[in-house]
Amino acid sequence: MKLVRTLEVAADHPALAGHFPGMPILPGAVLLDEALHAIEADRNLDLTQWQVSAAKFLEPARPGDALAIEHGAAPDGTLRFAVRIAGRPVLTGTLTLASVAASDSDDA
Repeated sequence: MKLVRTLEVAADHPALAGHFPGMPILPGAVLLDEALHAIEADRNLDLTQWQVSAAKFLEPARPGDALAIEHGAAPDGTLRFAVRIAGRPVLTGTLTLASVAASDSDDA
């Protein structure tokens, strides 16, 4: 089941102050952190047991942007997520259980 949560980038968000003066954007680390917090809360998960196995930043998020954070379980057991602005993806990614990711790397 896909879950969706909305979040607005506040014009006075502290991360915007130095990133970049005159043309502020939300740093990718903050965007990813917001997505992870939403997934953790919506799915009642302890994300210390998961790792980000993929993350792709596609567009900047700016002050006032309404973000839609969506996530769902994939058939392979991973969690796929996307952050969108007006339907356009700005971040996409995948979370993998840490034990699964570790055993995959042992096979390599």
